[in-house]
This record gives sequence, C-alpha cells and structure tokens, in this order.
Amino acid sequence: MKHDLHSLPLSNSFAALGETFFSPVSPTPFEQTARLLHFNADAADLLDLDHQVQHAPEFAEVFTGKRRLTGDAPLAMLYAGHQFGHFVPQLGDGRAVMLGETTNQHGDKWEIQLKGSGQTPYSRAGDGRAVLRSTIREYLCSEAMHGLGIPTTRALCITGSDDEVYRERIETGAMLTRLAPSHVRFGSFEVFYYREQHEPICTLADYVIEHHYPELVGREDQYLALLQTVITRTARLLAQWQAVGFAHGVMNTDNMSILGLTLDYGPYGFMEAYEPGYICNHSDHEGRYAFKNQPQIGLFNVSCLAQALLPLIEVEAAKAALEDYQPAYIEHFHQLMASKLGFEQADADNESLCKSLLEQMKQSRTDYTTVFRQLAYINDEGNDCHAELRDLFIDREKFTQWLSAYRAQLQQQGKAESLRREAMLACNPKYVLRNYMAQVAIEKAERDQDYSEIDALMTLLKTPFDEHPAHAHYAEPPPDWAGDIEVSCSS
Repeated sequence: MKHDLHSLPLSNSFAALGETFFSPVSPTPFEQTARLLHFNADAADLLDLDHQVQHAPEFAEVFTGKRRLTGDAPLAMLYAGHQFGHFVPQLGDGRAVMLGETTNQHGDKWEIQLKGSGQTPYSRAGDGRAVLRSTIREYLCSEAMHGLGIPTTRALCITGSDDEVYRERIETGAMLTRLAPSHVRFGSFEVFYYREQHEPICTLADYVIEHHYPELVGREDQYLALLQTVITRTARLLAQWQAVGFAHGVMNTDNMSILGLTLDYGPYGFMEAYEPGYICNHSDHEGRYAFKNQPQIGLFNVSCLAQALLPLIEVEAAKAALEDYQPAYIEHFHQLMASKLGFEQADADNESLCKSLLEQMKQSRTDYTTVFRQLAYINDEGNDCHAELRDLFIDREKFTQWLSAYRAQLQQQGKAESLRREAMLACNPKYVLRNYMAQVAIEKAERDQDYSEIDALMTLLKTPFDEHPAHAHYAEPPPDWAGDIEVSCSS
C-alpha cells in the first residue's frame, strides 16, 4: 500500500524514552515561501510513499516544518562526543529535528529527520540552519554511498526557500529530509557516562537492542554482545570506506552510528590521485582524520563506546571485545581488495600484489577509481599491452613487471576471464562522487535554481558500476580547477 502525507503512519518510539534523552522542539519554518528542490523516489519507496506526494501543495510545507504530520513527536536528540580527540560534554542535534518514525510494509523502521530546521536547545551559538551547498553535498553522497553498497543514512528530498543564511558569505538556506533506522550515536551513550548517570545508559542500550538488534534480546550477555556487534559493524564499514577510497573528514564519536551506518556528511571526499595521507577536511589542520588514519580512528571511537558501556559490561570483557576490531577490519579489507583485483579469496600472494600496486599508485599519483576499474579489462594471456593503463604510471617498466606477476596469479586461480571481469566490474565503480561534480551541481543550483545536474548525478550514482555512456565524461580525470575546491566543517 502506498501512502500520501495524510495516511503515512507515524509514531516515535524514541520519544517514549522520556526527555532525559532529548528535548521536544518543533522545526522552525522558513520565513519565505518553501519549495521542493529535489525528490528522491527511491527513498520515498522506503517509506511506502506514493511518488505523487511530491506534487502535493503541502509537501514542501511538511518537510520544512510549517505543516505537521499526524502522529509526529518532533524532538532534538541529546548526545556528547569526542571531537578531534577531545571530549565535549554536551552536543546534541543543534540543527536537526526528528519528526518521528514509520514502519514500511516490509517491517523496516525509518526515522524521519529534518536537517537545517532551525535552533534547538543544543544549537549553542549556531542558527540551526543549513545552506543549500552543504545540503546538496549530503543529499548526493548518501545516495552515492548506497549505490556503492555501503551502509548509510538516506535522503528523501531537499527543500528550500530564498531565506538568507550567513556563513563565510551569505548563502541560500535549505533543509534535508534524512532517513535512518536510528540516529543514535556513540555520543548518545557517552553523554550519560561522563555525567555518571548509569540508568539512562541501560535504558538506551535496552532500546537499541529491542528495536535494532532483536537477536540479542534475552541473552545474559546482551550488552557485551551489543558492543561486539557494533565493533564488528564499524570495522567492516571502515574497510568499505578504505576499499572505495572514501574519506569521511569528521570521524568524531558524535558522527558514529550505533548501527554502523555512514552518518553526517560534511567535508567528505572520494580520493582521486592515490595519496594515503589525503585530508579532505580543510579544517583538519593536524590531519587527524586523514584517509590512512580512518581505520585507527574507528578503533578509538569504538573504544570510547566501550568505555561508555562499562556500567553494563565488565572491564576485561570490554577490552577483549575491542581486540576483535583490528582482525575484523583487516580480514574484511583484504577480502575487499582481493575482490577488486579479481581474486575470490584473499591470501598472502594477492595481498602482496595489492600492496605493491598501491605503492606504485602513490608514487605516480594515479587515479584510485580509474586504475582498479581498468584492471578489469586486463587480458589473462598477456597478449595485450594496455598502454593506456601503463602510461598512468611514472615507472612503466616496474608496472609492467607488476602486471606480469598479476597475470600469473590470475591464471593460477583458474577462473574464466569473462567471469573474473564481470566480478571485477561489479565491485570497482566506474563513477564516484568527485568533489567537482558536487560543486557543479551546487553552482547551477545557487546561480540559476537549476537542479538538472542533481538529476544527472543521482541517476549516475545510484548505479555507479554501470557504464552510462551519456555520462562517460564523469569517469574522466577531474578538471584542473577542481584542485582549488576546499571543503571544511561548514561544508
């Protein structure tokens, strides 16, 4: 059954926990007329929403907070977090309001949140608004990550108006309607641990287990099992980020999902020229969240969560659980990289091949996405020169030697070339959301209220492993001006 805005079944189980965990607050509508800027039909399907709702006069009003949904219970969640390694005792949703949740026909629960919806008790000195620029970036990237098969929040729509928002310059305000099974973060537990309020930690853990990890309900060690599960999910998520060349930019514990989702897209970046030290966040002056550091930061973050759960778990058990993070990450990362190279199973030989390739890519600053995609077309028999791929490397002779060793291992595996190629093309995207692509979409939207570039990118990024001949130029190296793009925590 498809719903319109009036029949959408809405409740709020998180609100039932009580105001210890949130502040009730309604979104602040725009002062000027609200309008729908972009609608994501795939995300609408998650809510069983009829696609025609986007044409309803009240649609933009609902998703800018001017009109209420039946059964909503709007709130801003409370949390704390370690920001750039330093604990901040209270953060919370400073520019987001969760309207409520709905359960679709498959039994999947989705929370509906407005981001950029005005001030809340956690806004501190902020205005609680989001700008069109940052909203487009999150809208595009959450769907791009989903297209890549990486766990993420989703985005239903962008709404906006002519309201002015002041950042480094005057910008246009916008709101993002974000969807997630839960917006609970590591910091949601940390805030109570550092307040020495142990009962809310137990209440929140019970809630998360009941609603999102029902397989753990009733176990004597359910809190330890929760920690172990989140550790494993986080390790696997970080492995997926690294394998696809994604840099999050702000891996604070308040940006880490208790479900292992990619959460809060700010100064992210997909790596282009391969550089392990890549820093996508212009505000990260010390490089704490550089690409190569992300796996270790993931361990730091789950350690913070483990500490916050100590009122429920023995210290030694928590320490033992944390020891599983690194093996889980390594195993999954090596398997992902083996698959990217066309091998069915990771082993010492293809791990060595991968390491050698990455070293050459670093030396030559070759495009990360392009190299792995082109490797799919390597001929196992060695009767093709693949000059285009070879010419991407500075030391061509060294790469030729590597290619010879690579072909030998492929032949040893004994898998049919056509099947190997098909598998590689299914795990090495041809397209990722490069910063310049988002920037073009942003500039068209800001300058001319032209959202056609968002249309094109959404089509492309939802199926990034396909060829898309009409959009093949997006797979080419970025233009020279792209090197001047800077993104920061305000992005």
